[in-house]
Amino acid sequence: MQFHPQPRGGAPKPWAFPAPDRSRLANGLTLLTSHRPGQQVVAVEINLVAPLEAEPEGLDGVATIMARALSEGTDKYTAEEFAAELERCGATLDAHADHPGVRVSLEVPASRLPRALGLLADALRAPAFPDSEIERLVRNRLDEIPHELANPARRAAMALSKELFPATSRMSRPRQGTEETVARIDAAAVRAFYGAHVRPATSTAVIVGDFTGVDLDAALAETLGAWTGSTAEPLKPSPVVADDSGRVVIVDRPGAVQTQLLIGRVGADRHDRVWPAQVLGTYCLGGTLTSRLDRVLREEKGYTYGVRAFGQVLRSSAPTSPEGATGAALLAISGSVDTASTGPALQDLWTVLRTLADEGLTDAERDVAVQNLVGVAPLKYETAAAVAGTLADQVEQQLPDDYQAQLYVRLAETGTVEATAAVVSAFPVDRLVTVLVGDAAQIAEPVRALGIGEVTVVSG
Repeated sequence: MQFHPQPRGGAPKPWAFPAPDRSRLANGLTLLTSHRPGQQVVAVEINLVAPLEAEPEGLDGVATIMARALSEGTDKYTAEEFAAELERCGATLDAHADHPGVRVSLEVPASRLPRALGLLADALRAPAFPDSEIERLVRNRLDEIPHELANPARRAAMALSKELFPATSRMSRPRQGTEETVARIDAAAVRAFYGAHVRPATSTAVIVGDFTGVDLDAALAETLGAWTGSTAEPLKPSPVVADDSGRVVIVDRPGAVQTQLLIGRVGADRHDRVWPAQVLGTYCLGGTLTSRLDRVLREEKGYTYGVRAFGQVLRSSAPTSPEGATGAALLAISGSVDTASTGPALQDLWTVLRTLADEGLTDAERDVAVQNLVGVAPLKYETAAAVAGTLADQVEQQLPDDYQAQLYVRLAETGTVEATAAVVSAFPVDRLVTVLVGDAAQIAEPVRALGIGEVTVVSG
């Protein structure tokens, strides 16, 4: 029997995050395009500078309702007709609101890109916002809120935001509004928010995919280029103020068999030079199943199915802007443990943090983290949607177009000592706000005995 020779791997090719081409349409819309041969599903991301901070007082959630209503009909189509037109293109259109603004996402086969761009332009240019559809979206949102409050992870996130930020800050309140504020939203409020903040001159379109055979310039000129609006400057963000003095808040869930943990503070965002080292150190602490937190709390002690440490940018702007740096990132540790193990698990978690500060990371931990973060990057960005999403994040956070490419270079260059210093600074044991969603009758006293901060119990 004759066997064919075993295939051999070729020489690895150099890889870098794709650099986009930047331009501007006549109406002021900023464009970032990236031709990716072979990516037959084109991804489009639209950044609208309509931040949650701009929502009128008492109408938290209006940005979310507006975002959802963008696909509920235009001056040309009813909601049902608009959905049918998207379906004929094989396209999906989604939108959501967050602290930096509203993001609209479109995915469509390259052959139908011009038609889908026309529908997207209609949704941005002349959304109908019919009363009946707004009322339906408000009812749907009100139905979602009780489920979110019942979810321990979501409830913990709400409690942490309320603790970290002053009550006057929009960041202290639920991103999609409360039952009280959402119930006040009507079509007039949605139209007013749209009119005040949605316009091409302050928006950016990111388009990634295979443009072979598509006259992209002509398609853009006829669709997004026909969108008109005010040229007024967007709202200037206010500085982020937070209180991360060490303390514990227990959200009481009598009878709960598990405790949801969320431990966090506010720290450096991507504009800070420490960010790459912070990413690397945080990954070593709790970025994967083999990181320190999981090794102790999951593998050695069996308290949990997994604990993760992460950094999430909340809002970011360039330090060179006239108002100065106004950004911040949430640095957090999250997971869940059985109720009886709450005290011991927190004690061991604090021991991990103290040991990290005393002894530092090992070279082996650093090397594995670099390999995982940098080595898998080409796989992470195989799709047009992944590339477009990262480029849109960079726009949203006022970062240079080559930021992601440079980040991988800096990650590879970061040493063990630098990564240790960054993660120890990110998670100081005496400046962490700990939120526990669980049975206060069983966990309050063991947690108080740990001495990690004053313990307050609130209703669930």
